[in-house]
Amino acid sequence: MPVLDMPLEELRKYMGSEICPADIDEYWDNALKEMKSLNPKIELIPSEFQWPGVKCYDMYFTGVKGARIYAKLLKPENPPEDKNPAVIKFHGYYGSSGGWNEFLGFAQAGYTVAALDTRGQGGKSEDTGGFKGTTIKGNIVRGLDGDKHNLMFRHIYLDCAQLAGIIMEMDDVDETRVGCYGNSQGGALAIACAALEPRIKRAAPLHPFLCDYKRVWDMDLNVAAYDELRYYFKAFDPEHKRENEIFLKLGYIDLVNIAKRIKGRIMCGIGLLDDICPPSTVFAAYNNMECDKQIKVYPDFKHEGIPFFMDETYRFLLGL
Repeated sequence: MPVLDMPLEELRKYMGSEICPADIDEYWDNALKEMKSLNPKIELIPSEFQWPGVKCYDMYFTGVKGARIYAKLLKPENPPEDKNPAVIKFHGYYGSSGGWNEFLGFAQAGYTVAALDTRGQGGKSEDTGGFKGTTIKGNIVRGLDGDKHNLMFRHIYLDCAQLAGIIMEMDDVDETRVGCYGNSQGGALAIACAALEPRIKRAAPLHPFLCDYKRVWDMDLNVAAYDELRYYFKAFDPEHKRENEIFLKLGYIDLVNIAKRIKGRIMCGIGLLDDICPPSTVFAAYNNMECDKQIKVYPDFKHEGIPFFMDETYRFLLGL
């Protein structure tokens, strides 16, 4: 079997670098209280893109720090049930929700579908700024020099949970049958969503990002998706005098540390040759989950699309 990281038997036992702030639960409980206190001011605008049997909307809502957040919303025109299931899609790093066509299959199967544009990246969501320190490269390090409650990925994770809550509260959605999925950053946000919105019934993350930052650093793989960590140290802590402090603060947005909050079912996918989001980082998050879970391992795949897993994802979510 190809090996980039630890042997598979060690991966199945690896729990992560164990860098976790002592107040991690209080941190996220308070963050969720802030999110739930908001008036989201939801706006639905019929989209220019429409399709037979499907109603498509541009949806906006107000997230933390006053940002207007955008998501595509698709609803079946003639759903087979009074209250239908729903799925939420999260996209890869720096990208956007993409085209409407990806979501038509779910909508035509009777599902409400939402696809988030992550704030501060390539879509229509607003980035309200207000970060102390560097904002020139990467969402992981945005806010790292300021208040721990103003980390960029804190706000992004809350957007995911808030979107899920909005979908669950729709009159035509069965709140007990909502799932989410995504690839890379999208996989990370699917985990964050399921952790922070415990009503998520099923989540299917593929080689998720944002897990076990210290392990990525120790493997010297902070050169692609995690290259901003290298940039940050070179520019702002070249002697690594604050290394422990920095990785502890990153612990607030490390999915290894919040994965235990998940209550729904998880189906995770990973390629053993992934040198972007190393297998050990994914297993660290997975092994800390205490829910009904399974992981599909693809020995010959790198950080790439895995059609077999996407077919499994579709079937998995259609079981809602």
